Amino acid sequence: MIRRLLHLVPPGTLAVGAGLALLGLASYVHLAVAGHSLTEADYSSLSVLWSIVFTLGIGVFMPVEQEVARVVAARRSQGLPPGPVLARGAVLAAGVLAVMVVVILAARGPLTDRLFAGDAAMVTVLIGALVAMAVAYTTRGVLSGLQLFPWYGTQLGVDGGLRIAMVAVLGLTGVTSPLWYGLVLVIAPLAGVLLTLPPVLRAAGGGVPVAWGALLRGLGLLTVSSLLSQVVVNVGVINVRLLDPSDVATAGALLSALVLVRIPLFVFASLQASLLPGLATSATTGDLRGFHSLLRRALGIVTALGVLGAIGAIALGPWLVGTLFDAADVLGHGDFAWLAVATLAYLWAMVLGQALLALDRHRAQALAWTVGVAALVAVTLTPASVALRVELAYTVGSVVVAAAMALLLRRQSRPTPTPTRSLDDALATGVSGGIR
Repeated sequence: MIRRLLHLVPPGTLAVGAGLALLGLASYVHLAVAGHSLTEADYSSLSVLWSIVFTLGIGVFMPVEQEVARVVAARRSQGLPPGPVLARGAVLAAGVLAVMVVVILAARGPLTDRLFAGDAAMVTVLIGALVAMAVAYTTRGVLSGLQLFPWYGTQLGVDGGLRIAMVAVLGLTGVTSPLWYGLVLVIAPLAGVLLTLPPVLRAAGGGVPVAWGALLRGLGLLTVSSLLSQVVVNVGVINVRLLDPSDVATAGALLSALVLVRIPLFVFASLQASLLPGLATSATTGDLRGFHSLLRRALGIVTALGVLGAIGAIALGPWLVGTLFDAADVLGHGDFAWLAVATLAYLWAMVLGQALLALDRHRAQALAWTVGVAALVAVTLTPASVALRVELAYTVGSVVVAAAMALLLRRQSRPTPTPTRSLDDALATGVSGGIR
C-alpha cells in the first residue's frame, strides 16, 4: 500500500515532506523547551495561545491557500501569470484577518482575564501570529499552484528550523517569559515568507484581475470543514481554561499529551497528499472497485498507525509528558487511553473526509464536522471533572464525525464518472490537516 501511494505522490512531495518533518519536529522542541523553562501558569497561557493560533490559523487560512493554489494552477496551465491571483488572495486573507482582529480586540478584556491570566501582551502576540499565518498560507498557495515545491518546502523548513534555533536560545539564556516563546510563532513564519518571497515576486506578473467568483467558489464549505476539524482536535486546551481558569496544570499537561498522542497524524500527513489523487482518479472514472480498495487500505494504514500510537501513548504517556515537557503529573494512563481513541477516530475521519471530497461532496463533509462539533459541545457541558470532560468531548466528537462520514459515504454507493470535472480541480479543493 505504501509503495502504491508513493507512486501517486506528485513531483516535489519529498521537498515538501522534508519541510513538514522539520516543522513538526519544531513543535515538539518548542513545547519541550518551554515546558522546562516556564512555570505551570505561564506554560498554560502558552498552551492556550498555541491552541487558538493553530485552530484559527489553519482552520481559516488553509482554505485560502488551497483556493489560491487551485486558481494559480489553472492559470499556469493557460500560460497566465499568478500576479492577479496573489493580489486577490492577499485581499481575501487580509479581509478575513481584519475581521478576526476586530473580534479579538473587542474581546481583549475577557480573553486576557479568562485565557491569559491577565497578561494582555499575549493577546497582542495572538494577533501577530495570525498575521504571520495569513501571509504564509497565501504565499504558499502561489508556490503550490506554480509547482515550486522546493521553495514551498524551504518556507516550511525555514519556519521550523528558526523555531528550533530561537527556542534553543531562549532556553539556554534562561528566558522565563511566555511572551518570548509566543513571539516565536510570529517571527519564524514571517522569516520563512521573506526568504521565499523572491520566486513569488519574479513569477507574479500582471494581467486582468481575477474574478472573485473564481477564488471564492467552494471556499465557504472548505473553511467550515477546515475550521471545525481544527476545533475538534485543538479546543480541549482552551476549554480547560474556560471551564476552570485556576487549573493551570491541566491545560499545560493536556497540550503536552495531545502533542504526543497526535504523532500518528504527522505520519498520516505524508500519505494524505497522495491519497486524495488516488481516490479522485477512481471517482472521476467510476472505478468502484479501485475506489473502495484504496479507501479500505488507507483505513487499514491509519488504524495500524493509531493502534501503535495508542499502545505507546497509554504505556509511556504519563512518563513522557513529565520527562519531555516537564508537565504536571495530573494525567494518568486512562487519560491517555481516551486521547488515543479520539486520535484514532480522528484519523478515520480524515480518511473518510478525503473520500467525500474525491466524490465532490463538500457539503456532506461540512455536515459531518458540524455534527461532530455539536456532540463535542454537548459532552463538554456535562457534569464531570474538567479533564475527563474535554477528553471525552474530543473522543465523542471524533467518533461522531467518522460515523457520520461513513453513513454519508454509504449513501453514495458508486463513484459516478464526472469527466467534466478535472482531476486538478478535485485535488485542489481538498481539506488537509495542518502541522502544529
